[in-house]
Amino acid sequence: MLVALLGGLLPLLAATFLAAPAASARTEPPAPAPAVAAAALTEVTNFGTNPSNLQMYVYVPDSVTTRPAVLVAAHWCTGSGPVFYSNTEYASLADRYGFIVIYPSVTRSSKCFDVSSPQALTRGGGSDPVGIKSMVDWVTRTYNADTGRVFATGVSSGAMMTNVLLGDYPDVFAGGSAFSGVPFGCFATTNGSEWNSDCANGTVIHTPLEWGNLVRNAYPGYTGPRPRMQLWHGTEDDTLRYPNFGEMIKQWTNVQGLTQTPATTDSPQSGWTRTRYGATGDKAPVEAISLQGVGHNLITTGMAARVITFFGLDSGGTVPQPPAGPCEVAVTTSAWNTGLTASVTITNTSTTAVNGWKLGFTLPSGQTITSGWSATFAPASGAVSATNVTYNATIAPGASVGFGYQASHTGNSAAPSGFTLNGAACTAG
Repeated sequence: MLVALLGGLLPLLAATFLAAPAASARTEPPAPAPAVAAAALTEVTNFGTNPSNLQMYVYVPDSVTTRPAVLVAAHWCTGSGPVFYSNTEYASLADRYGFIVIYPSVTRSSKCFDVSSPQALTRGGGSDPVGIKSMVDWVTRTYNADTGRVFATGVSSGAMMTNVLLGDYPDVFAGGSAFSGVPFGCFATTNGSEWNSDCANGTVIHTPLEWGNLVRNAYPGYTGPRPRMQLWHGTEDDTLRYPNFGEMIKQWTNVQGLTQTPATTDSPQSGWTRTRYGATGDKAPVEAISLQGVGHNLITTGMAARVITFFGLDSGGTVPQPPAGPCEVAVTTSAWNTGLTASVTITNTSTTAVNGWKLGFTLPSGQTITSGWSATFAPASGAVSATNVTYNATIAPGASVGFGYQASHTGNSAAPSGFTLNGAACTAG
């Protein structure tokens, strides 16, 4: 078990932030491009922009679903992607439910994710979050993954990175689950240090609004939906102390526009107190689980399954298929040696009007949107969302709206793919 493996190594924390199990003896096969071997942990190289030299490992089950969900699973300090793969249940859950798991792996000496630098705490600023975003883009391109079902989870340093990813890229991640973490921005430093003792000791206290503003300032001007968050923390955590749990609740409820008053409180297991904010079921915007008498190394068998339930990735053991889409998308392109224009038409094939739309799609590798009309676009490459402007927000049943963009390319001038309208899959016309 992970707890037993971690338990004897805590004295190393002063030098390495968080100890972890010894490296796994499992041998990972080399990564052929562009796809990876099924049902085997595989390293992928040359996956995109990677300013901090992270390694990328991917697990693709034998029975991957059509337009699969994607889970980023981030390790603790002194850990690695392969160690996290070997000592957690996410790969076996991927086998059962058909999603793809990305295991980013830190190569700097501490093996801790950068959750401290100004670059890491800014969308597109550089460092580890940019590399992880490139990993997500690679998977969504390669497997036509569902850009509306990308999630992140992690333990300790990986939990901090989960908070950072949701703050930097709210348009990419639909949800996160953080085990023994700290709020977004809490570990910030300006001297190059990876360690913030005040935050680790639970003495960094802010109002909900102040915590929420730290998240919002990572991506100024973003007005779209915010990711859901699940938080786990032990009351006896002596590494990232328990007050951080309450500060994370303050932060993510504020980001979601909620009060700190739970919609429901229960005890799903002895010694656990679960509070849900904004709703009472498994899909609450914020869910927080406090574990009485438990220390920093709190992962036990079965917790990963609760993460998958919170993300909505479980389906009773069957391989889920995307529902028939209420929309059809047609694209025409006109290309020249280094650029192209694309005209996109969305047709509402449902029987109800669409009031406000966001069309998700994936640009081919090497394409970058340079300008557009009749929609706003973010980001400019990879998994893109086009959002309505004021005058074309409504699409009546059977009606269509159009928009377009100009893009540069490095040789691949193909049309985009993987269309979703407000999260629902569309057929290609």
